[in-house]
Amino acid sequence: MVVLGIDPGYAIVGYGVLNYNSNRFSIAEYGAVTTKAGDLFSDRLSEIFEGLCNIIERCRPDAMSIEKLFFNTNTTTAIDVAQARGVILLAAKKYNVPIFEYTPLQVKSSVTGYGRADKKQVMEMTKNLLGLQKVPKPDDTADALAIAICHAHSAGSLLGTLNSGGRI
Repeated sequence: MVVLGIDPGYAIVGYGVLNYNSNRFSIAEYGAVTTKAGDLFSDRLSEIFEGLCNIIERCRPDAMSIEKLFFNTNTTTAIDVAQARGVILLAAKKYNVPIFEYTPLQVKSSVTGYGRADKKQVMEMTKNLLGLQKVPKPDDTADALAIAICHAHSAGSLLGTLNSGGRI
């Protein structure tokens, strides 16, 4: 199974593509789609869409896993991230890639075994699970890899095959 993990944003969209076979991970690629702060927001959304389309065409994922949005303070940022998330979902739909959503609690639990793990613990476990020498940068990329791990664990279990999880 090839899983594309996405950490949504509008300045940086982290992504990680993992191959998951027989409970083993191998990394296909990871990185970030970035946009410039001074550009028109509509141009930034277009860059995100095109960037994701290129990744999907290149990697041909079987599933895309994406973090559910959770904001409790800055509604302006939440709206902008939601718009970026929308074009990310559109890119997946364009290529008929099934989409699955996970909360930060689900990702932390899947990667570390503890839903209240801090960011550093999640990044360290992501590095260890993938056999990397160091934590990928930017942080959004490491988060995207953790989201991909979460989906692989969920989809690889019997429960994951019985329940579509957070499938959109």
